[in-house]
Amino acid sequence: MEREFEGRRALVTGAGSGIGAAVARRLAVGGASVVLADVRPEGIEALAAELGGDAQPLLLDVRDEEAVAPAAAGLDVLANVAGIGSTQSAPDTPLEVWEDVFAVNARGTFLTCKHAIPDMAARGGGAIVNVASVAALVGLRNRAAYCASKGAVVALTRALAVDHVGEGIRVNAVCPGTVDSPWVRRLVEEVGESLDALRARQPLGRLGTPEEIAEAVVYLASDRAGFVTGSVLTIDGGLTAA
Repeated sequence: MEREFEGRRALVTGAGSGIGAAVARRLAVGGASVVLADVRPEGIEALAAELGGDAQPLLLDVRDEEAVAPAAAGLDVLANVAGIGSTQSAPDTPLEVWEDVFAVNARGTFLTCKHAIPDMAARGGGAIVNVASVAALVGLRNRAAYCASKGAVVALTRALAVDHVGEGIRVNAVCPGTVDSPWVRRLVEEVGESLDALRARQPLGRLGTPEEIAEAVVYLASDRAGFVTGSVLTIDGGLTAA
């Protein structure tokens, strides 16, 4: 099981930190040749040096179709982790913020899938895992654009799964709850919340870790999940059950 991705090529977006970096590490340990994609160079260059081997950093803006098309070619595994957030109710959300959140979270996921699927089908199949959020499943205060964009990711995941199941392509999503990551810490600073307050809201009494989410992503990308497609795996410490 440790080398279950031997000989496979994977693209991880948002690989520069947090969940994306954890997914990339886990795929590399599993033997995959991993392309580490992010809009900023620092994290992916350091991660590529850490992983060595076939790990390749790639500066990539997932909103840019001309850049995404070649990056998504020739893949066996696609992990869409890149995303941005917002901290406003609908009346307080400027149109440019709404459009930017959708451009990264929904359009970016659509573009990578659009350009990965033809080659996957030609190669006999593949696996796509889209990182959505519990915000796709329940309403969160002051997260209007974010909730809507992640809901779109879940709906797209299901549509792709039924469209391409006959080509041997499995498409699934994970919905993380609150994870202790650099991205969450930045949002906490923006809205003036504390990590202790976030921990107290979780039925398990703690935040998730990037590595815990990565394990779920890697499971869904692996042959162990061969009978799983169109599924949405919630990993939230019991938040949506409470």
